[in-house]
Amino acid sequence: MPDTRPQGLNASYPRRENVFIDSYRILDSCKDKDCFEDTRVILTDMGQEVLEKSGSIRVTETKVVWTDIVTEPVKFNRGFYQITIRFFTKITFDACVSGGKIQEIEGIAVNEKKVVLYGGEGNVNIFRSSDLPYEFCSYGGGGESVSSSKPVIVVEVVDPMALTVKVMEKGCSQCCCCYSPDEMPSSVLSYFNGNFSDTTVGNKTLYVSLGFFSIVRLERPAQFIVSGTEYAVPDKVCCRPEEEDPCKLFSKMSFPVNEFTSGALQQQQ
Repeated sequence: MPDTRPQGLNASYPRRENVFIDSYRILDSCKDKDCFEDTRVILTDMGQEVLEKSGSIRVTETKVVWTDIVTEPVKFNRGFYQITIRFFTKITFDACVSGGKIQEIEGIAVNEKKVVLYGGEGNVNIFRSSDLPYEFCSYGGGGESVSSSKPVIVVEVVDPMALTVKVMEKGCSQCCCCYSPDEMPSSVLSYFNGNFSDTTVGNKTLYVSLGFFSIVRLERPAQFIVSGTEYAVPDKVCCRPEEEDPCKLFSKMSFPVNEFTSGALQQQQ
């Protein structure tokens, strides 16, 4: 039987035993591809001023800076939950202004989606000790309560693709999922310099169409038994990297034959 021990461990291989761990169990999950058309972009005060004078505009960067997640049990369907996810996407634009100059402006787009997933049921409260150090004759320090009546929601999302960008005059018939700047979470405001412009100000409005790839999963705390191995001190001694001549290092690299043969095969096809 071949030796399957990790390289660098002591010759005396540590013993294996069953280990009890506390982690999260995934009860349900889904992946999604969403396209939100003509989402109103709330610009900063400076951004709105630039937009009024701009002749054309393009998107240079999109970044999801915050998500607001709300969970509600589905009535008459025990164990299922409706999850409302609101994405806050910071968008950076290049605006072409007078004199052929480019000026960068920023804004926020808010999109919302809903999914229904199975999350099971829980009827206990979980208490975990806090990270605060214990102090003599101090109140508190007992534990942080985590209710298990609702599952834990995890949302993974890739920064969206900007599909289109439109500048519309006020009064045009256009989809507008309006979101008041006064409702903006403080976590979102920290990503911007200055205040957001009032949506009623100005003669122009900015809209984008965004494409999202996301994964949503529901988890609950659970205990597991796994086969574990005690930690062993490695035998290998740490060494510093050697400084080599770059051409000498390049000469040791293998020739990438596959890169050339694959191209030749494609041409033949």
